[in-house]
Amino acid sequence: MHSVIKEIVKATEKRVEDILARENELPDINFKSRDILANIKKKQSENKVPVISEVKPASPRGKIMDISPFDAAKIAKKMERAGAIAISVLTEPDFFDGSISNLQNVRKNVDIPVLRKDFLIDEVQMNESKSDLLLIIVGILGESSKDMVKRAIEHGFEPLVEVHSEEELLIALDTDTRIIGINNRDLRTLEISLEMTVQLAPMIRNFDKENGTKHIIISESGIENISDVIKVIDAGADGILVGTSIIKSNDIYEKTKELVEALN
Repeated sequence: MHSVIKEIVKATEKRVEDILARENELPDINFKSRDILANIKKKQSENKVPVISEVKPASPRGKIMDISPFDAAKIAKKMERAGAIAISVLTEPDFFDGSISNLQNVRKNVDIPVLRKDFLIDEVQMNESKSDLLLIIVGILGESSKDMVKRAIEHGFEPLVEVHSEEELLIALDTDTRIIGINNRDLRTLEISLEMTVQLAPMIRNFDKENGTKHIIISESGIENISDVIKVIDAGADGILVGTSIIKSNDIYEKTKELVEALN
């Protein structure tokens, strides 16, 4: 694991301590989530790309832009109008400049599902705020991902389980998740290669064929243009999660729309 990721996990452990100290003040989050699977199916029927578009203020490599809760909602509404099937909102505060407030304001202002993008290491984090999907990173949790998926479903969330290797994929396939995200970024080196989706997506398809299951595959990280979209969709991905290339573009609406319509 890269030293930056280790620092993020350490900071997250401190956040969890703070949450536990005020656990009695937190609401118990149980609710009916918005249906992302229906959105994906509808978009595919229109020969368009299911895009989860991300409100991303920063990455471990540096700041992208300041995003207040008001800005987050404004950005998310542009993404929704452009055809995104869901909005991902970063809530990790120390390295990604994310916030729970951004998440809450986005979900109040859009009708599509919202994914909380953070480093989930303890069930108590699920009680911080309502979202439709939760990111669960196998590279962080290992075998504990199985229990975290179970807890997320019990709380009413749709888990998106993220993997970056065949070993991690086997763990994800042993959970009840319906959505598997293939992270093209290696958490050990932070390097990105779309070949990770090319390698792992067919393995998921073969697993489903042999076991009578059906997983939605989302390709994450490093997708910048139409050629990238076509590459991962051709490899077997159902959809994509894109943050940096949209947020850094001159026109968030047009860039999101471009990726949604990449197959046309």
